[in-house]
Amino acid sequence: MRVSNHRRAGVDDVFGRLDEIRGDLTALYKDLHAHPELSFQEHRTAAEVARRLGDLGFEVTTGVGGTGVVGVLRNGAGPTVLLRADFDALPVLEQTGLDYASRERATSSDGSDVPVMHACGHDMHVTCLLGALDLLVDARSRWSGTVLAVFQPAEEIGAGAQAMLDDGLLERFPRPDVCLGQHVFPFRSGAVGMMTGPSMSAADGLKITMFGRGGHGSQPQNTVDPVVMASATVLRLQTVVSREVAGDDTAVVTVGSIRAGSKENIIPEQAELLVNVRSFDERVRERVLAAVRRIVRAEAVASGADREPEFEQLTRFPLLLNDPDATARTAGALRAALGEKSVVDLPPAMASEDVGLFGTAAGVPTCYWFFGGTDAVRFQEAVAEDAVAERIPANHSPHFAPEVEPTLTTGVKALTTAALEWLD
Repeated sequence: MRVSNHRRAGVDDVFGRLDEIRGDLTALYKDLHAHPELSFQEHRTAAEVARRLGDLGFEVTTGVGGTGVVGVLRNGAGPTVLLRADFDALPVLEQTGLDYASRERATSSDGSDVPVMHACGHDMHVTCLLGALDLLVDARSRWSGTVLAVFQPAEEIGAGAQAMLDDGLLERFPRPDVCLGQHVFPFRSGAVGMMTGPSMSAADGLKITMFGRGGHGSQPQNTVDPVVMASATVLRLQTVVSREVAGDDTAVVTVGSIRAGSKENIIPEQAELLVNVRSFDERVRERVLAAVRRIVRAEAVASGADREPEFEQLTRFPLLLNDPDATARTAGALRAALGEKSVVDLPPAMASEDVGLFGTAAGVPTCYWFFGGTDAVRFQEAVAEDAVAERIPANHSPHFAPEVEPTLTTGVKALTTAALEWLD
């Protein structure tokens, strides 16, 4: 299905309504940012999304996969285009200093009281999708088909997409012909970044418990010290990528947390490691995971542990594959609508996403892109001085705060353009 140059030229007319709704979208974004919610706890956000979808004339279903919301807009015969936004936040203490910064706290899945922040931009994703849906409703005379708006919970723990699929997303609602989505990212605002093929890594989150034998700190000879055992394990795990993964393959092994003990003169009974593994190839993935398990078990034996370590899979993100044809088609539409210089090619990202599960389950193409959220001048200065990592807060940082404009406008335009490209 091709879209004429005449129609692409007319996309600017669709964008005209943005001037009317930009103020409301900005207020919505700031409200969502100030009131973040953890994975599968997004009740306030889901209620606001459902209300707005209803006001736009969508068929609205709530509680899909827990807290997910699905909106359906039927507009005659034609393709079904799935547009996805995630809406959960993170257990991060916000330090942006914004007047709409989050001060929320919540109870995490392990029962801990934690601060909550939209440190990954999901509030921006929700706002952009609602803005794009508003434009598409207003422009119904220009297209035909069905828009399937999916507002997904629990992306941060890699569980939301599968939960919605398990709850009958593909059986209860129109089956999509393509799945589209986007993510705000710390590069220059106003730009859209495209990736083709393997685009975002697979990721595995593991909780590893290593067991020792506790006792008094003055008598280590009568114990098996799990702190020493875990420390040796952390160091040994750093050899997996450097010595067991080929130079032309890619993998990352990170120990993000180590917990053990409660007092300086008590040798504890156990230690806990939280380990993250990322890769772009299934063969590499399995090899790295096997190496992690082998090293953990070997260090336990070397320490004289009486009990085998325990492994718990916390998260499992799929590899995100951007369909080459779908990506090329979508990128062409974005360049026509936003300008050639506004659409750039990006390398694969070691970050992870579960959005690809929708396209895989439906057997249809997925196209997922990034849009910039950092002041363009500030970003270029950081690039020129090779100081991006030091000066530009990245996703999951307590300082991460997308510039509201032109980030919001770019995200709305990108989703609207992509949807129109795939609708008749």
